[in-house]
Amino acid sequence: MAKQTDYLWMDKKHHLWFPLSFTTYYIEDGRLMIKHGFLNTTLDETLLYRIVDLTFRQSLAGKLFGTGDIILKTKVDSTPEITLKNIKQPAKVRRLLSQAIEESRQSYNVVGKEFYSGPAHEHMDLDDDGMCDFDHQPM
Repeated sequence: MAKQTDYLWMDKKHHLWFPLSFTTYYIEDGRLMIKHGFLNTTLDETLLYRIVDLTFRQSLAGKLFGTGDIILKTKVDSTPEITLKNIKQPAKVRRLLSQAIEESRQSYNVVGKEFYSGPAHEHMDLDDDGMCDFDHQPM
């Protein structure tokens, strides 16, 4: 017997208020999944704790039809920005995503240093209290 999966959230990309699209978004097991395509299907997966920023965007038409976009900035090299296009109830989904991201970070014990990289942050350390301290070096 097949196991039924419970999704935290699921929606399709909408055109006006109609979900006539071959793009499906859903959250499952601490992951944001994006499935698109009809004959050829692609499934993109991003761990929620890798999302570092959320932006909500809604046009006038989106306000009229109850749809909008959520733009996610991620700490993933292959897809640093993900857009959930024309989803219904975008403000509610943004709050749900924000909460799910925080819960995912807590479950993985992800702290600030997980998201810092590059030369500007190479002298940064986290103390026992989880706060960042920069190593000050003379110029």
